[in-house]
Amino acid sequence: MADRYDVIEVGQSGRRRWIGLAVLVLVLSVPVIGLLASREPPPRAAQPTPEPIRSLTRIDSPPNILQVAPKTKGREQIIKVVFPDGQRATVRYPAELDLAGMGVRPFQGVWIDGQYRQVTAPYNGEIEITRGGKPIRSYAPNVTLWPQQAGSGGRGQVLLFKFGKWALAMYEPGEGLTFDQRVAVARRLRGKVTKGGYLVLSGGGPVRLARPGETFQRSPVGPQLWFGGGARMMVALVPTPHCGKETVIPFAVGGRGRPVGTVCRDGVQVAVSGSEEFLDQALHGIKVTVED
Repeated sequence: MADRYDVIEVGQSGRRRWIGLAVLVLVLSVPVIGLLASREPPPRAAQPTPEPIRSLTRIDSPPNILQVAPKTKGREQIIKVVFPDGQRATVRYPAELDLAGMGVRPFQGVWIDGQYRQVTAPYNGEIEITRGGKPIRSYAPNVTLWPQQAGSGGRGQVLLFKFGKWALAMYEPGEGLTFDQRVAVARRLRGKVTKGGYLVLSGGGPVRLARPGETFQRSPVGPQLWFGGGARMMVALVPTPHCGKETVIPFAVGGRGRPVGTVCRDGVQVAVSGSEEFLDQALHGIKVTVED
């Protein structure tokens, strides 16, 4: 009996051990499963849909100059020019000077109700004025007002004119023009581009263009053509009745801090700034013939 019980007992004892082991394994497996579950990576956050990269805004501002094709005759080159007042002339010069390659742009002094202003063509175009920004006001489809530029030395706000490919700037130092004066100059200052690409200006009413030979603070302010400029050599052709040795050099040429010289050719002052070699070639080699 004992053995049977033993067998039964043994059987019962083995069953209890199996149940104990099962319970122990289950108890131990719970934290392991929890640990493994804790190691699973968190669900991935929804990623935003990629958008195409916006293209950069490109500001197109080509040099504000006219480059004409010269005619070559021997060692000379010949170009036809038109001044801002419509006066025409023929310019001959040594080919090595390459005036045509330097590019030409207009200059014109203007009187508005007796106040002097000057109209210039910024060498690098309208970007010198706009800097990619927005104007303060528009006075006409081709005339806008821009803020004073940083580092401009008190030159004031700027009226920007567009005539065809040309961009002209009129700075307003001091108190500047009144609203009515700006409206008047926007309406009355007009520009026409010739077939050759030169700009001819006209005024009217309270807006009067300075005539050849007129000066302001001793500097010539009548119609002019500027070749070169920027950081390079510069030549200015300035129609000047009674041109002579006492004729004052335009500040745009004389104020550049480089050697300067001048000579008169058929009632046109040839003012030059640059190296000594360039001065010598320009002053002796440039010939101007004014057309009647």
